[in-house]
Amino acid sequence: MMDRRKSKSHIVLPIFYEVKPSDVRYLTGEFGNAYHLSKKDYEEKDTLEFERALNDVSYLQVWDSEKIASGREGELVQKIVDTVLGELRRDFQLDVTENVVGIDDHVNNIKNWANSSATHARMIGIYGMGGIGKTTLAKAIYNELSKDFVDCSYIPDIRETVHRNGIHFVQNQLIKDILPNEREVSNVDRGISLIKSRFQCKKVLILLDDIDGGKKGGEQLHALARKCDWFMAGSIIIVTTRYEDVLDQAKFEAVKKYPMNELAGVHSMLLFNRHAFRMNCSLRDFEDTSREIISNMGGLPLALEVVGSYLFGKTNPKVWEDVLKQLKEQPHEDVRKSLMISYEALEGGHKEIFLDIACFFIGETSKFAMYMWDDCGFYPSQGIEELKLRCLIKIGDDGELKMHDQLRDLGRSIVAQGQLPERRRLWVYEEAFKVLMEKKNERRLLFLGKNLSTHSCPS
Repeated sequence: MMDRRKSKSHIVLPIFYEVKPSDVRYLTGEFGNAYHLSKKDYEEKDTLEFERALNDVSYLQVWDSEKIASGREGELVQKIVDTVLGELRRDFQLDVTENVVGIDDHVNNIKNWANSSATHARMIGIYGMGGIGKTTLAKAIYNELSKDFVDCSYIPDIRETVHRNGIHFVQNQLIKDILPNEREVSNVDRGISLIKSRFQCKKVLILLDDIDGGKKGGEQLHALARKCDWFMAGSIIIVTTRYEDVLDQAKFEAVKKYPMNELAGVHSMLLFNRHAFRMNCSLRDFEDTSREIISNMGGLPLALEVVGSYLFGKTNPKVWEDVLKQLKEQPHEDVRKSLMISYEALEGGHKEIFLDIACFFIGETSKFAMYMWDDCGFYPSQGIEELKLRCLIKIGDDGELKMHDQLRDLGRSIVAQGQLPERRRLWVYEEAFKVLMEKKNERRLLFLGKNLSTHSCPS
């Protein structure tokens, strides 16, 4: 065990049950007597290794059964279980991009608040415009806090999921995470009853990502985490939203509102450089242009990431100047216009792949879509790599296609404005059903018209 700790960084958590660590370290007391009696059965080389390992383990952070919870075994076992689960959960943390910058102070601030004692469940509300980094911060906080919780749930992209599948679908995701053996609910009211009755005895950590605004956002929050007494004391509910006012609709005694603002200049420069140059500083020939580009993007992380990735490998200064000119012609608050620079630079087929993903394939693997794109002559393998390099899409751990909601909304707005009636992308069920019914009725009328034209009218 101790060899693996040194060679493979394995974790060793020793439990000293009715044994003093000093007896293990110095081989004294009853433990030492038992060791010396069995020592004669082994070669000297092996006993030296045993003694070195026992000495090392005695200095680790330990559970001493006599000192923890005044010797109460039940509490000792619970502490061990919680610690082991916390360590295991580190291997299943939410994915946070390696290039993230400027969030350490935010994480520590919120973590200190969350770690303070509480007699009830609390809510953390992170709000700000799209592309500002709310989800990244929320996931980083979730990862930091998760080791202290047995029951955790992360529900991503709630606004879009509810639009597609309804609120009860999201409720079932939450219930499945916390109560894996519970049956699915068929409607929102049943979901509310189950959550508020069964979660009361659970200390939970829940991340509700991208709650909508206005009435819709209120309905979503009310269906998932309406009141603090739905959850055990010490529970933490993290909410991200673009709309501050929706946080006021939750009936929690303690709601920590946390606004996400634009990145400071030094952090904007660092994030841009990591994508445009794949290092922390600019190339000398592009330093001045880089500063001007950054100053025109208003510290928006998504825009810095996407535009920086587009400029990676571009050695012609005129390309950089063209990008700067485009940025100067628009207000920096409009992140979509910044993102359009990367979209417009794509080849025709790669644009189509981007739009198809935005409309249909987020959260899906690309296996079947690749056949379709290949048949259309879009060169999908090359296209997917291009979209990844430009940070327009990401690939999840299970091979699923992922896209930031700002990029998704950009793609869908492009589709809505420019698609032809004979070739339409329809991703909303109601709209698709309406179009299909219209086509069906058109065929009926056409068929009826043909039948009438073959009969002469009576005189």
